[in-house]
Amino acid sequence: MTRFNLALRLLWRDSRSGELTILGLALIIAVTSSTAVSLFADRLQRTMTTQAAEFLAADLVIASPSTIPAEWLSKAAQLNLAQAQTLEFSSVLIEHDELLLSGIKAVSSAYPLRGFLKTIGEGPVESVEHTGPKPGTAWVEKRVLSALKLNLGDMLTVGELKLIVSNIITYEPDKRGDLYSFSPRVMINADDLQATGVLQPGSHVHYFFQFSGDSKALTEFNRWIKPQLNPSQRIMDIHDDRPELGSALERAERYLGLSSIVVILISGVAIAMATRRYIERHFNATAILRCLGCKQNEILRLYGSQFVVLGLVASAIGCLLGWFTQQALFHLLRSLLPQQVASPGLLAVFFGFIIGMAVLLGFALPPLLRLKKVSPLRVLRRELEPLPSSAWLIYGLATGIIGVLIWRYTDDLKMTVTIIGVGLGALLLLGVLIFALLRFSRRLLPHLGLVWRFGLQGLLKNSGSSVGQILAFSLTLTAMVLSFIVRTDLIEDWQKQLPANAPNHFALNIFPDQQQGFQQDLQQQQIDGSRFYPVVRGRLVAINNTPVQQIVSKDSQGENATHRELSLTWSKELPEENNITAGSWWADAQTGQVSVEQKLAKSLKIKLGDRLTFTVGSEQFEAAVSSIRELRWDTMKPNFYMIFSPGTLDAFPSTFITSFYLPEAKKDVLNALVKKYPSTTVLEVDLILRQFQTILAQLTQAINYLLYFALMAGFTVLFAAVYASLDSRIYEGALMRTLGANRTFLRKTHIIEFSLLGLISGLLAVIISEAMLYALYTQVMHMEYRANFYLWGIAPLTGALFVGLAGCWGVRNVVNKPPLQVLRDL
Repeated sequence: MTRFNLALRLLWRDSRSGELTILGLALIIAVTSSTAVSLFADRLQRTMTTQAAEFLAADLVIASPSTIPAEWLSKAAQLNLAQAQTLEFSSVLIEHDELLLSGIKAVSSAYPLRGFLKTIGEGPVESVEHTGPKPGTAWVEKRVLSALKLNLGDMLTVGELKLIVSNIITYEPDKRGDLYSFSPRVMINADDLQATGVLQPGSHVHYFFQFSGDSKALTEFNRWIKPQLNPSQRIMDIHDDRPELGSALERAERYLGLSSIVVILISGVAIAMATRRYIERHFNATAILRCLGCKQNEILRLYGSQFVVLGLVASAIGCLLGWFTQQALFHLLRSLLPQQVASPGLLAVFFGFIIGMAVLLGFALPPLLRLKKVSPLRVLRRELEPLPSSAWLIYGLATGIIGVLIWRYTDDLKMTVTIIGVGLGALLLLGVLIFALLRFSRRLLPHLGLVWRFGLQGLLKNSGSSVGQILAFSLTLTAMVLSFIVRTDLIEDWQKQLPANAPNHFALNIFPDQQQGFQQDLQQQQIDGSRFYPVVRGRLVAINNTPVQQIVSKDSQGENATHRELSLTWSKELPEENNITAGSWWADAQTGQVSVEQKLAKSLKIKLGDRLTFTVGSEQFEAAVSSIRELRWDTMKPNFYMIFSPGTLDAFPSTFITSFYLPEAKKDVLNALVKKYPSTTVLEVDLILRQFQTILAQLTQAINYLLYFALMAGFTVLFAAVYASLDSRIYEGALMRTLGANRTFLRKTHIIEFSLLGLISGLLAVIISEAMLYALYTQVMHMEYRANFYLWGIAPLTGALFVGLAGCWGVRNVVNKPPLQVLRDL
């Protein structure tokens, strides 16, 4: 307790004398930034996940071809889970001598559990509905009215039951756009279903049992029910059952993690610099303590306890400020985010506190160990400085802490290894190059003017320190560049894959003799469409003669794909938005080859050269895996798990599928197409697309503001880092003024020195960021990499401007103060 009291007294003295101002400020900013970003990212992720649940109209959905056991519903009731039920089937509607193949959806009174419906009644105003149609009424999509020559208030016959058409559906949260959904939609109350008489034994029906409630109860229910599911039943998930949305959310979550990493990296750099300044200014005091009998371990505990106390106080202050910061940020974004925003999580605040202590430990402990090596002889020999800690300890501990935090934020080991590996490799290589460049620059000194000579000498007189500062500023600028570029490319990638004319309708079951005519009709109506793909319905049954049921794991993507028929197609050319990740595309003459989608191949452990056995009807055939493909599910174009080489599926009957964009004003064209091609099914996914574009717009706006916050925090900490390294420059400036240098001369040398420092740092930041962007895009985020040539001009100039301004601002008092006062203060 005596030593701890001494530590507190020394800490209080240093705080009053200003010794810990920069260190405390850097730590508070670090914790404030990381806590605010952590809270913001956590709330935004949970908000978007909750909103994404609206795409399923529930938190958890069980899809089944039949009703589920009553004890399952009883278990959900015991866990206080809200329940709803929907079932979907196709039926032909006949009114006014017009026929229409429609998708009937019967909903219980509690539907939807998440989200809402939008309809238009007798008036033109769209209204929000939180329950489905009442018994005796039906809600329909607009095309049903035009196709069957009906108006609101007319009677619609569904099977044997006449229902009043009371509303037009304009928004349906859980409308699926896969091959098992039918459109246009007719929604009825589940209490009217039996009276329709449509469903008979053997009818093809899809049941969806929906549940919502507390996350712990949902987890328990999920864990309890999974072992009881039969092969035809499954639990639906937003990432698997809505891959176009799940892909966007996954990328957004990774970007939010990257933004958090940006603040942590910048904060770590500032803390390391501030700690080094603090330690160097305590060499003399430590030497005196050593002369008074303090041992090395006692010195370490003395100063270590000070840092622990400082860390606790600064982290607590930072968490409090971070809480208010993210609250203010959400207040500013209230018009851009969903109405229901998730409440702040105490776990995120606690994690921000842990981050503060971890970052302080990782970046402050290695310099702190130098105090342990201070020799008592320093009392007599001021130039006798302790040896620095070994490089592996300094960089290993800091890198380990950052690596753990990156992994925690992204939950992606591959991304963590990519960032750390590429970043450290680039820093090591560039550090050597910087040192060589500075050594070479010495030859320029005799040929420069006096001001430029002194400005450049500021970097050259201590090459090792200059290399460290340049790398530190490079790391800070790299983090900012990465945050900005990834954000820009992410948003551009979303906008490119979902332009204003993205396909919003699918046409299925187009017979081969109708394909050319259907395509011509689209062209005559000036409708933009995608490729026409031939489709054969088949099932994967074996891999290398081993039944697939013995290979697939429970509740995996592979199980879902193998328990139903797949849409098999063939193509001579590699489709758009598909990339080969293993193997190669086939030559023209090759048959019996198949290309498999990457995630399905991983789930089923399919490798290049494997022999896959398929059944089509009563016939079987084999194909060898020639390539593994990565594809984009969020393009609203036809996508396939299996693509075969031309000629492989010629023996089987096929139909065609395509997608096209149809504006709202041309909706009536669908009726003409369906009449002309009665066997063709048209799926309207414009409502789904509208939902998707809405959530992407919200994510884009939130990411924009998150970027601005990260950049502001980065520039603030950058200034703290610059100010923390100014002691030696302050001392040298005072000496130069003593020897006759005027203020204008000193200002010019400071501008040149810091501008050169920022210029070199900016140039290196571009090199590091381009290397990391290439690795991230090609290996982790699976986005197209494009070199950002404009950065080669912007980043160095930005670095020179901001580092130069921050440095000159930090030394402004040195220029104005009398040299004698500065020397006495030192």
